[in-house]
Amino acid sequence: MIKPSSTVANRPDRSRRPWAIALAGAFVLTGGAIAAALTEPSAPPDAPFRIEEIADLDQPWAMTFLPDGRMLITEKAGELLLLSADGKQRKTVTGTPAVMSQGQGGLMDVVLHPRFAKNRMVYFSYSEGAGKDTGVVLARGVFNDGDAPSLSGVQTLFRGAKYDTTTGHYSGRIAFSPDGNLYFTVGDRQQWDGFQRTTPQDIKILSGKVLRLKDDGTPAAGNPLAARGGDPAIWTYGHRNLLGLAFDAKGNLWEQEMGPRGGDEVNLILPGRNYGWPVVSNGDNYPRPPTNGAAIPDHSPGDGFEAPKVWWNPAISPGGMMVYSGKLWPQWRGDIFIGGLSSQSLLRVDVNGTQATKGDQFALGTRIREPEEGPDGSIYLLTDGLRGSDGKLVKLTPKK
Repeated sequence: MIKPSSTVANRPDRSRRPWAIALAGAFVLTGGAIAAALTEPSAPPDAPFRIEEIADLDQPWAMTFLPDGRMLITEKAGELLLLSADGKQRKTVTGTPAVMSQGQGGLMDVVLHPRFAKNRMVYFSYSEGAGKDTGVVLARGVFNDGDAPSLSGVQTLFRGAKYDTTTGHYSGRIAFSPDGNLYFTVGDRQQWDGFQRTTPQDIKILSGKVLRLKDDGTPAAGNPLAARGGDPAIWTYGHRNLLGLAFDAKGNLWEQEMGPRGGDEVNLILPGRNYGWPVVSNGDNYPRPPTNGAAIPDHSPGDGFEAPKVWWNPAISPGGMMVYSGKLWPQWRGDIFIGGLSSQSLLRVDVNGTQATKGDQFALGTRIREPEEGPDGSIYLLTDGLRGSDGKLVKLTPKK
């Protein structure tokens, strides 16, 4: 259930402060294991940024900026927060539905409509329960500002077609394209059919897919698989757990997803393509039933599947992602940034047109759920507050 709707006034009132720039043993990684978890992120000595704490949070999941610099932030348990630009003041935005927050479920992504200045529409995703089953939901509401901010006229735009008793792999990322269509990710929901997860390969089932919708949640015209008998909402298929989705300045759509045991990947999303899961992956199955660690064939040329542009083995456990467009680090403009959960790092992917290669991996010592670019070109990070990490909003700015 969501928390009581009220202004949050009982959280610790911490002053903003820069964290230590140096940390013994912290360094920029290009591969390999990450050091043991720490509760607060700390910049590696040779990183080109400093870290400043902005706010304490309770298992944050996603964020977006309002035109005036204030922030909307989702928390896993179901609360939508409105934070001032400096993070010192916060209010709870009422009107969000009840969420199912067990496992990987909760209140997830939050994105503004491209014409937010006129229509005040806020889009969000969450997991809901239906008896013993759960599924992912895409919704929107009108943002009402003021002393008691709220969402009104909340509409359910999409529900996952196949609900399941599992509480994982919801995905639920939202991205608007330059032409105003809405792209939405639906994970494979860990649904097993005997030894295999078959639903990501089934173009009639929405699990393990990227969807292309109109802003009212109905399928956009011209989706590529309808003519083959597929669901008219599907844009691409063969995905696992899609937790990052973003357009670059040239209109290319990039996606990142968690692989199984290894094989986390960044993909360039192209219409109608099959990205291979669970038939191929650069990772392998976990050593537990029903697969018991069975090997999965790697991506290979000519196998009929769209291979990732970048992949990691061992896993980095990617959370959210963004494409950087700011002016504070011009050398990074157009590159992808990914929050690493188990890797406790901020990762940069060097993008050159439609090609990508691994860039920096900054070990920060805590689980990073999402990176987001601020209005001034700074980089904000949400640390997710799970498995020994604190839930925080922090800000990265260039070293002076």
